[in-house]
Amino acid sequence: MTTATLGTTGPAPQAPPRRVSVATGLQNSFTLTWRSVLKIRTNAEDLLGLSLQPIMFLLLFTYVFGGAIEHGNVQAYLEYVMPGILVQTVLFATLGTGLMLNQDISAGIFDRFRSLPIARWAPLAGAILGDVARYVISVVVTLGFGMVLGFRVHTNPIAAVAGCLLVLAFATAMCWLSALIGLSVKTPQGVQVFGFIAMFPLIFASGLLVPVTTMPGWLQAFAKANPVTLVAAACRGLMVHGAVAVPAGESMLWALGLVLVFAPLAVRVYRRKT
Repeated sequence: MTTATLGTTGPAPQAPPRRVSVATGLQNSFTLTWRSVLKIRTNAEDLLGLSLQPIMFLLLFTYVFGGAIEHGNVQAYLEYVMPGILVQTVLFATLGTGLMLNQDISAGIFDRFRSLPIARWAPLAGAILGDVARYVISVVVTLGFGMVLGFRVHTNPIAAVAGCLLVLAFATAMCWLSALIGLSVKTPQGVQVFGFIAMFPLIFASGLLVPVTTMPGWLQAFAKANPVTLVAAACRGLMVHGAVAVPAGESMLWALGLVLVFAPLAVRVYRRKT
């Protein structure tokens, strides 16, 4: 007859590792994408920021700098700066990706997701895809208010839509940098600090707001190689006038490079944190 010590138990058997198919993982990601979209709709402060920021940028840059740069011809400067403001507004909106990821991790949201029978990578993918809706809002508000101020597309509607899609594609690539920052730092304040440190040189040392030829020689070299300059130039060509093929192609190469570099790093930090 075998005996067992009462009140003692052996180690609890571990559950077998959960395996989720790619199709199921994509379905999980789209479900969590809708969660991110609903958060935008219910967060009045975020929605207000997405609406007011491009309006503020357009008013300030057009009427403060326009007269000086274009010798009093504010309308001419609006035609030049509008695609640049579009790029700038959407890139600043990518910082929201890092902020939301940081807040969800701090609140333990991803720990709860880990206990669910879903793909482990689905919450991160859902957050990234959901933020594309934020970028679309920024594009619509910027273009809409720009047209109120007098901006007009000089090419055709298809080219203008292509310019918007180019900006959205580049922003989606850049949001992986924001995601990496949001997953790496401890607080939302840290996300803002490091996010602005990364964004400011790219945005303001570029051809977004002024022609690169007006800069000192050493700064021109950086601005010409800056991917933000390329995106703005391609968008300007698609909406107003100018070269399109070369800057658009180089912009997409930069976008691909950003994804290849920062997406694996963000996923690695995400797996370590969750």
